Amino acid sequence: MNSVIPAGTDWLADFQEWLQPFLAAFKRSKQRCWAPLYLQGLLGAGTRKSVEPMAERVCPGQTQQLHHFVSTSTWSTTPLEQVLRKTADALVGGKDAVLIVDDTALPKQGKHSVGVKRQHCGVLGKQANCQVLVSLTLARKEVPVPIALRLYLPEDWAQDEARRAAAKVPEFVTFEPKGNIALAQIDAALADDVRFGIVLADAGYGSSAEFRAGLTQRGLRWAVGVQPTQKVYPVDVTLDMPANPPVGRPAKYAKPSVPSVSVVQMIDTLGPKALRRCSWRYGTKGMLSARFAAVRVCVADGVLASHWQHLPGQAAWLVCEARSSGERKYYFTNHPPNTPRRTLVRAIKARWACEQAHQQLKDELGLDHYEGRSWLGLHHHALLTMMAFTYLQHRRLASQLQAGEKNKSQCTGSATSAHVTGGTPRHSSRAASRNSPLVS
Repeated sequence: MNSVIPAGTDWLADFQEWLQPFLAAFKRSKQRCWAPLYLQGLLGAGTRKSVEPMAERVCPGQTQQLHHFVSTSTWSTTPLEQVLRKTADALVGGKDAVLIVDDTALPKQGKHSVGVKRQHCGVLGKQANCQVLVSLTLARKEVPVPIALRLYLPEDWAQDEARRAAAKVPEFVTFEPKGNIALAQIDAALADDVRFGIVLADAGYGSSAEFRAGLTQRGLRWAVGVQPTQKVYPVDVTLDMPANPPVGRPAKYAKPSVPSVSVVQMIDTLGPKALRRCSWRYGTKGMLSARFAAVRVCVADGVLASHWQHLPGQAAWLVCEARSSGERKYYFTNHPPNTPRRTLVRAIKARWACEQAHQQLKDELGLDHYEGRSWLGLHHHALLTMMAFTYLQHRRLASQLQAGEKNKSQCTGSATSAHVTGGTPRHSSRAASRNSPLVS
């Protein structure tokens, strides 16, 4: 795709008005000058969104100045991230919104770019040289808005002082598991009153008992993928303290009334009739559906008692998805016991919106086109691509809202509705039609 905003479209006045809260977060006038130009480079025509080709399009002869703005200028991302979260909340936040935890990989050559390592690269589906960004995406009615992208710094990178210094990694940055990075991003969203009803994540995060416990401690509803090897107990499992033996040490832990089993075994005990077809949304070829089974369990994530066996922990729903290909996926969710199966399924399957957002950030806005090597430069570029994405969603939702009001006016005979320009429009039911793509 050569352009995310069609050539000839009169959008700059609206863009400048929308951008004002972000510009106010910059401390220096030069930064307020270069930020709109960089964003125009991301939003405008051209297949390559690295500094040099963007500069040729938006500020010929000033490549070095644009490069300095994104790569070496020391402006903080924190105040702009706060504006981004509040803007995203105004667009798509609400009790029926979802907050999606995921990560996205940026394939890289060489070994000097910050955080680059041979690791799992989702975009390639294999181990490859890449950087990995932990992401948060706020979505409502299938409309995604990314609100956080933070680099996962591998442990060997975090301990290598020479590479840290060359890539200008801040001293306060240490090695953290991806789940901990995600929880910190969630805390920032909560601090800024971002509204959502549930946190979603794939098995890369959901298989971590620490991550699930972190969500529960924050009082959040969650639905996450887990590995087939994850152990569970029946929901009615009981714990009994064994009698003290005549000799030797007394038992330290209670003993479960039944042993734990894998999620695969637990679903198998329900029988084939437990898998029932359920649909969740319309796709390009019609309604999407698969067979699902759901059962209440106690997750085996309590105290490690003996022989690598964990005692029962939190009660949750175990959901199995049986796809037409024969593949099965497994999920935990802490929805209440009386939750209908369809509600569980639609929550679990809402995670697809972040994949759509990641693809568009790369294909249309050049998230993976940044050629610098530094920590700050990468995060500057990632933040600016999220801002550009959010502006496009603002235009799309405003356009749909205006079209809806115009149709309503024509149907009721009322006066022509006001044209929506500038500012950040509130999300409405008209603003999120099924499978509508990003503005293009």
